[in-house]
Amino acid sequence: MTRFAPDAAEAPHGDDVHPRDATREAPTSVARFNETIRAFISSWGSVWVEGEITSWNVRGGNVYGRLKDLTGDASVSFRIWSSTLQRLPDDLKVGDRVVASVKSDYFVRTGDFSVLVSTMRHTGIGDQLAAIEQLRTKLRAEGLFSPERKRPLPFLPHLVGLITGERSDAEKDVHRNAELRWPQVSFRTEYAAVQGDRCVPETIAALQKLDADPDVDVIIIARGGGDPQHLLGFSDERLLRAVAAAATPIVSAIGHENDHPLLDDVADLRASTPTDAAKRVVPDVGEQRSLVRQLRARLGSRLSMRVSHDIAQLEQLRSRPVLRDPDALLERRAHEVELLAARGRDTIDRSHTHAARQTAELRASLRALSPGATLARGYAIAHIDGGVIVRDAAQAPEGTELTVTVARGSFAATSGGEVPETSATTTDA
Repeated sequence: MTRFAPDAAEAPHGDDVHPRDATREAPTSVARFNETIRAFISSWGSVWVEGEITSWNVRGGNVYGRLKDLTGDASVSFRIWSSTLQRLPDDLKVGDRVVASVKSDYFVRTGDFSVLVSTMRHTGIGDQLAAIEQLRTKLRAEGLFSPERKRPLPFLPHLVGLITGERSDAEKDVHRNAELRWPQVSFRTEYAAVQGDRCVPETIAALQKLDADPDVDVIIIARGGGDPQHLLGFSDERLLRAVAAAATPIVSAIGHENDHPLLDDVADLRASTPTDAAKRVVPDVGEQRSLVRQLRARLGSRLSMRVSHDIAQLEQLRSRPVLRDPDALLERRAHEVELLAARGRDTIDRSHTHAARQTAELRASLRALSPGATLARGYAIAHIDGGVIVRDAAQAPEGTELTVTVARGSFAATSGGEVPETSATTTDA
């Protein structure tokens, strides 16, 4: 029998046909085809690729993004698992130039090609950024970032020094916003390259010139942002140390919120943009006038309240009885004084009378007990030599010299001896 090729509808199932053996009559399946591609791609192993991140989306802790060729339009999707992401730099973002170790992967179900990232780091600018981070650590350890060394900006600078690129938007922004806030503000501008090899030496020279001018009250270093590669000069150690050594307060206005050169840390004040620098350095005349009006109104209110309070206190004092009729208090006090004086006189009189009576009684007692009173009644006191009073007749035997004291005077006598008791009694009688 003659065998005919089966019709397409009757062809054997494609899963049994390898893609290289597939024909129109015996095609392979899409799944087998994709599996073959995946097996081939998986044999490539890991490779290092360099490119620019153009997409970075985090879902469920994993990153899904795209990496674009640096010179052409070619791009590739990549995935970073959360476990790998923890080991990568935490500042990776869209626009970064990176070098990554990737392993190719092909999804059989969807036919999509992507690469799985095992490591990724900055390249080119990334190496320079790593050096900047090392310098940041060094300067922080030296205290150049310390808040204690930051100098305060003057409230109203008479002359503002400005270092920026010639005919730059940053210069226009600073002038326009500063003059809108305070029309009388004055600038002294020194132009310098704001990128490239001339940036650091020209900026240092301009800084030293403005810092040496005693009329300059504050210095703004301004640039309108840009690629991180263009901002490297503002993280140069020579410029940073010149800023730290300056005597004039310095404001860093380099770039936008995402740009953060080391000059921002060393300067006395970081402004997010040149416009922000103008607002931070120069006060707003309208705000100041409004503040003055508020303060004057507050002062007037305080003075009115104080005067009203003092008037009320004065009226309260004047309404007191002692001030309303001061004579009444004096009269009452005068009457009290008279009563106290009379009471004192009466007390003194009674005390005097009592003392006089006691004195008379004591005088009478003394007179009654006095030897003189006894002598006045006719008695006498006999003394022998030495002033000894004779109390016993035996003290004055016959012939003893005596001194006899009577009421009026004394006289000498000679003892005739002891007198018999009978004679003595008779004499006493």
